Amino acid sequence: MKINAELVLELRTRKCWSQEELALASGLNLRTIQRIEKEATASLQSKKALASALDVSFDDLDYEETVKMKKYETKTLEIESNEGFLAGIKKSKMPNLSEILNKEGQDGWKLVQILTPELAQGVWTAKTGKMLAIFQREYIE
Repeated sequence: MKINAELVLELRTRKCWSQEELALASGLNLRTIQRIEKEATASLQSKKALASALDVSFDDLDYEETVKMKKYETKTLEIESNEGFLAGIKKSKMPNLSEILNKEGQDGWKLVQILTPELAQGVWTAKTGKMLAIFQREYIE
């Protein structure tokens, strides 16, 4: 079963005990103490013995998983075309989107959405001069 190894280590350190001393106090093998602190797993009997030796409640040694929220950063890239995108499709003069998107991908950016603001606002002209590419990537502190 999973056990709160950080708490075991903290309580052992607070008592100024070595792993060997905790093994003696709990009646467990030294190797068992080492495994519990490293792998955070223990049998029911080992958990009971540790709780007794460390003077804590059995439930205090329960493993608690901490969930970390991922943070993301975003960026917007404006991609322009001299001929306009709709006109450019017909004339094959669009910017090289694969090259632009691959470059951003190499820097860890993931494409979320591509917008054409003029079309989104209901301006249905044949000359839409720009696109907005929205990217995001995980923010690592």
